[in-house]
Amino acid sequence: MTKTYAQLKKQIAALSQQAETLRRKEIADVVARIKEAIEAYGLTAEDLGLQAGPRRAGRKTAAAKRKTGRSRAAAAQPRYRDGSGNVWGGRGPRPRWLREAIAAGHSLEEFAV
Repeated sequence: MTKTYAQLKKQIAALSQQAETLRRKEIADVVARIKEAIEAYGLTAEDLGLQAGPRRAGRKTAAAKRKTGRSRAAAAQPRYRDGSGNVWGGRGPRPRWLREAIAAGHSLEEFAV
């Protein structure tokens, strides 16, 4: 049975509505199970990663005030360059232009800056 685009759109809309109706019905059960687990384990909003109260604009949380991780390293200076303007800093995998040049018989030292 071949369906038209309009028929499929109508079917999608009907299925979406059914899914939303089922979702709304299931929410109460899900919330009840979550509340039971919170009470059983004595969890707080902070334990769950939720904010304790309404946030005000401009205020940062303690976690937001702290710097995380290392500062970003400076970009590597080009150590290798070809005549076409391609450059490579020597970090990470070799770029395609350099791999192809080496495969063609050139040496890495030929491209050193």
